[in-house]
Amino acid sequence: MSRFNTKEIRQFGKLEFFARQVVEGFITGLHRSPFHGFSVEFAEHRAYNKGESTRHIDWKLFGKTEKLYTKRYDEETNLRCHILIDSSASMYYPKGSENNKINFSVKAAASLIHLMRMQRDAVGLGVFNEGVRLYTPAKLSGVHLNYIYHQLEQLQDETEPQGQTMAADSLHEFANRIHRRSVVFIFSDMLENNTENEERLFNALRHLRFQKHEVVLFHTLKEIDESKFEFDNRPYKFVDMESGEAVKLNPDEIRDEYVKAGSAFRNRLKSKCLQNKIEFIEADIDLGFNNILRSYLLKRKKTI
Repeated sequence: MSRFNTKEIRQFGKLEFFARQVVEGFITGLHRSPFHGFSVEFAEHRAYNKGESTRHIDWKLFGKTEKLYTKRYDEETNLRCHILIDSSASMYYPKGSENNKINFSVKAAASLIHLMRMQRDAVGLGVFNEGVRLYTPAKLSGVHLNYIYHQLEQLQDETEPQGQTMAADSLHEFANRIHRRSVVFIFSDMLENNTENEERLFNALRHLRFQKHEVVLFHTLKEIDESKFEFDNRPYKFVDMESGEAVKLNPDEIRDEYVKAGSAFRNRLKSKCLQNKIEFIEADIDLGFNNILRSYLLKRKKTI
């Protein structure tokens, strides 16, 4: 990432500036790889259709490309996208670290929003834990996007866990409030506060699909800890971030059982997503944002 420019940070806000840097690096990587086919360069133009008025043709662009493009305006939105972020206590793992699941989700969302803005797609934001904390409809205006970045910055500044995960109820509410067909991106570890709620969680995901939304679930986790349970062979005190329940043990004593149980849950979640045509993507917080941005472009390419 290039060195921060203080003037640009003041102009755009630290989080928005970070997002711009991530997206610019991602696009540069696309151009250097065989991963082609995405309309990044001409995001603010669309192909000219024969018979249309020539008033809005970009002749400078024609001079460079010998292809006819017309300038695209705010009302010519291609997609409506909603980003839903789980802000429950478990998303603050590892506690006290800047690279925790909630901070990763905020930065990933900000980067997605910047790329969506380039593609002229309308964006809405939702935040939930024990219930819906925030919901904004999908819009493209600069004022609206600035408001979303402000809300993300406030979420990023929260350092204390904000409640238990009750994703099922929240996703049902979002499904009822998102009235127009949209692409819905969910950032969540999907750790309900009660294993009995698992089927309710699957039903809530189905509700979003029933409403004709395209759904992408970014299963947010720190894989080395939460999936592989790779802790040193010494006594630890493990604390449930949502219930506060604590237990002292040596990781070697339960690693196999823990990994087996975690793998079984993820397999059930993947299976339910596959059955309901929901895209399931494991978002390891230690692996950066390129996979998140690539998923959006792939979904956009299939949907437009």
